[in-house]
Amino acid sequence: MGPLDAIWHLSNFFASAVGLGLFSAVMAKLAWRHDLKSVPLRRLCLWGVGAAAAASLGGLVAFGRDGKMATYALMVLACALGLWWSGFVSPRR
Repeated sequence: MGPLDAIWHLSNFFASAVGLGLFSAVMAKLAWRHDLKSVPLRRLCLWGVGAAAAASLGGLVAFGRDGKMATYALMVLACALGLWWSGFVSPRR
């Protein structure tokens, strides 16, 4: 595998985590616009994407391959917990 192939594999591996994190952060900001008014969208996106990417890596380590439904369920749960933490629990900046 060449370096370009490795870049494509990594980008495709993390694409679902990035998509889930960005989409859920925007939807959370819209759904709770009054509660999350002081929380920047960038912070929500970083927490959502980071949590989903960590869950995706955890699923790869645990199952030995990617694309398992349990990994996707873990990604959704981790992303929701990351958004909850960054939006409602941690101190606002």
